[in-house]
Amino acid sequence: MEGYGLFRKDRQGRQGGGVTPYINDQLECMELHLGMDEEPTKSLWVRIKGRAGAGDIIVGVCYRPPDQGDVGDEAFYRQIGAASCSQALVLMGDFNHPDICWRDNAAGHKQSRRFLECVDDNFLLQVIEESTRRGATLDLVLINKEGLVGNAQGQPWLQ
Repeated sequence: MEGYGLFRKDRQGRQGGGVTPYINDQLECMELHLGMDEEPTKSLWVRIKGRAGAGDIIVGVCYRPPDQGDVGDEAFYRQIGAASCSQALVLMGDFNHPDICWRDNAAGHKQSRRFLECVDDNFLLQVIEESTRRGATLDLVLINKEGLVGNAQGQPWLQ
């Protein structure tokens, strides 16, 4: 896309898939390698340099396969922990936890409850209010600072 820089992490061993954020060319940014020495995750992290007096923003995009095991989940949670130390974090993607009820902060499955613990432990706020697929909220936007994301015609956008 003209005017935007492409960052991408392709799915390994298969065609198609992966994660890709486009970031405005006018912003100074760099890819971060969080936990690259561990179990590979389907996530990509970018630090966007803040303007004078403002801190940097870390943007993460991810895809969590529905069949991902505990080892992959824990590696991803360590990445979230490292990124959440940032003053401003926006994490978005498909997390594939259809049993989570965000209104009640409850889940039926162990992996989903562990994900909720990670969100709480890192002081993240989930900002998507409507279900995204078949009555479930699978596609999420998580932030660690209010006001980072606004709503433009039902789609989240960085402010």
